[in-house]
Amino acid sequence: MQVSRTVVDRLCANGIDAVFGIPGKQTLPLNDAIDARADVRFVMARHETAVTHQAWGYAETSGRPAATVVVPGPGDMNAMNGLKNALNDCTPLVHLAVETEPEVRGGDGIHETPPETYDTVVKANLLVESPESAAVVLEEAIAIAETPPKGPVRVGIPKNFLRQDVPVATPGEYSQGGVETVDEGDLEAAADLLAAANEPVIVAGGGVRTANASDDLRRLAGRLGAPVVTTYKGKGVLPETGDAPVAGTLSGSAAPELLECLSSADAAIGVGTDFDAVATRAWSVDLPDDLVHVTLDPGDLANGYDVAVGIVADARTAMVRLERALADRGVDEQPTRARDRARAVRDATDDRLENLRVELAPLTSVSALEAVRECVPAEAIVAADAGGFRVWGLNVFAAGGPRSYVNPGSWATMGTGVPSAIGAQVANPDADVVALTGDGGLMMCVHELHTAVAESLPITVVVFVNEDYAIISDQAKRGYDFEASEYGWGDTPIEFSALAESLGLRAERATTPTAIESALESAIGADEPVLVEVPTDPSEPQASDWMGE
Repeated sequence: MQVSRTVVDRLCANGIDAVFGIPGKQTLPLNDAIDARADVRFVMARHETAVTHQAWGYAETSGRPAATVVVPGPGDMNAMNGLKNALNDCTPLVHLAVETEPEVRGGDGIHETPPETYDTVVKANLLVESPESAAVVLEEAIAIAETPPKGPVRVGIPKNFLRQDVPVATPGEYSQGGVETVDEGDLEAAADLLAAANEPVIVAGGGVRTANASDDLRRLAGRLGAPVVTTYKGKGVLPETGDAPVAGTLSGSAAPELLECLSSADAAIGVGTDFDAVATRAWSVDLPDDLVHVTLDPGDLANGYDVAVGIVADARTAMVRLERALADRGVDEQPTRARDRARAVRDATDDRLENLRVELAPLTSVSALEAVRECVPAEAIVAADAGGFRVWGLNVFAAGGPRSYVNPGSWATMGTGVPSAIGAQVANPDADVVALTGDGGLMMCVHELHTAVAESLPITVVVFVNEDYAIISDQAKRGYDFEASEYGWGDTPIEFSALAESLGLRAERATTPTAIESALESAIGADEPVLVEVPTDPSEPQASDWMGE
């Protein structure tokens, strides 16, 4: 069987129904095989950097992996940014990288890079050494990507293999189970420690989402009477609306009251998080000595914080067992206490924002984000780019649920908002999908607005425009005596509405909360992509400064 058709058959057999990429001469056999099937969609991006961000958005919002395909060398290296983002976020995707022919390898053939170049940006980097082994290697790659802790896997396939018609070996069945049990001794020790606590707290990361364990997290919080503090990747694992026991997000802009909630606790349990240096401010955030850490990666234990009890287990399995063990120890359910403790922190955070709420232009990021949140349906999928507005959004923008809020974690790369929204819309064709981005981030992926139009993907893009890399300009002014807005472009403004219209989008400009509401009411639910441009105050304070005062 032709190798290219075998590769696509294996993708489809594993439920992978979307491939994001940019075609090249080397990939055409794969594109031809995809085109021959009705159960897989090829989405053509405008730049390879966006390809892996699109697949990341697809997987983050669906829980299912997508595939990517790029040409050798420049295509592969452009895609590395998104591969590293997916690796840090434990997001599964299968990256098909067309390789230089074996007989040319080492001779500086066109686009050639050594395969090992990509070792550090993926969970595994596999090379198809013979055309007959293509299906087996791909099956192994999919299993590795889907085995917790999940992640991106690169599969290098020499371009001359793809068109060969050979007897391709049939793969066996690969396990994707991961860690399935909890050590009884560790479980008992953790339950004893938490049962004795009077003021426990929970730190929840993205592993809770991956394990589909949001309900289990809520039950554990209710049993302990503990507020939940989320990480960047944990934001949204519980809806941040209504009576959710969520105190806030641990970040560089976390309010002192949130930090006090952590430091004053007499016990803590971290679930599905690696306590990375970004969320914990290089581990300067105080956590109690009685710390239980649940993670799938044993390398995470004692990385930055000493632990009283380390548990290497799936987040859902561990929380189910711990909640039962606490009940057996006579710990009564305390959901109201969990909600009240969380609400006290959120109210204090909210009070810090009051002076930043304005009704007239120029809007602060706080006012603009709150207006957007008010208008966007709770069940809509929101894809947030990195940038200054997101730092505010970690405190202001309430996530609607575990698969309805997408943002990059510790890699913190800009330019993900629109591509990830595209991936989310492909994965969830009937959902409302909204991309939140700054003008700096949008200019790093502006070409993907055209992808949304060409692919008939009705995403809504909200771009907050302050005409500056404001976080950088602020630091340059305070730390190095640069002029204000040193890295801004106010003298050469970009009219994003006109730019979007030139790419085929309908566009609107909104300068007040009322105008934002009107624009979004028209945009969300439309059968076409729409951009809403929202100017914000370039001189507003940065979130980390304001919240820390």
